[in-house]
Amino acid sequence: MCASERLTGFRKTCLRSDEEPKNDQVYTMYHGTTLEAAQQIISYGFMPSNSGMLGKGVYVSRDEDKAASYPLEEEDRRHQVILELRVNAGRVKKIDYQGHPLQKTWHKRGYDTAWVPPGCGMVASEREEDCVWDPNRIQVIDVVKAPKKSLIFMFAMDAECD
Repeated sequence: MCASERLTGFRKTCLRSDEEPKNDQVYTMYHGTTLEAAQQIISYGFMPSNSGMLGKGVYVSRDEDKAASYPLEEEDRRHQVILELRVNAGRVKKIDYQGHPLQKTWHKRGYDTAWVPPGCGMVASEREEDCVWDPNRIQVIDVVKAPKKSLIFMFAMDAECD
């Protein structure tokens, strides 16, 4: 997937999931979750995970296929939603191996997003992953996939928030 906009001037550039993100860019990213969680995200915004491979933050990806692998539980997949996001990456730190000195402390060093490149051995799927510290840097812009008949309800909720 390719999408990026400069914060100044909003000039579109192309960035594949295997290309290193640049600081102070706005990227299209994706988040896979359940219908229930997607409804909460659309209504109230993202809640950061308290733990994970990169520590606290919201886990997203520029790779739509990576997002499509969530939720992990097979039963929850029947209610899968993939959200398309606009993410202001801010200052980005590349974390490309297990045990990296900033793996869970990148935010304390002034970074807004931690980026795990694809194929580096950090993620079982070998796909790109990002962790965004501040959920206010993330805006839901579309629903890429959702269970049938749920979109009407989700967009009605979105209209109430405007």
